[in-house]
Amino acid sequence: MVRRIAVMLLVLGVCPASAQRASTTEMSCAQAKGTVTRQGGIVLGTGGPTYDRFVRDRGFCEITEITIPAFVPAKDNPNCFVGYRCREPGLGDRFGDGF
Repeated sequence: MVRRIAVMLLVLGVCPASAQRASTTEMSCAQAKGTVTRQGGIVLGTGGPTYDRFVRDRGFCEITEITIPAFVPAKDNPNCFVGYRCREPGLGDRFGDGF
């Protein structure tokens, strides 16, 4: 019985750590961009409690969404281009301009 409780406590102690997400502020710009490129679409922390979803290209967005360039703080670059964010287009958005 004591062994079961010890195992449960160990598992519960590990869970919060596994819920943490990678943060761009702890990566070089190349590492952050490489992570997005490899995964295609991934949620990354961007410092403190903030996070967002970044994608390699529009193929990782919903059919009605467009991509906008995403710049994040990285360990070696405060304005690192990592890929794109998906969002629904607005009235002021232009199409066919490379995004």
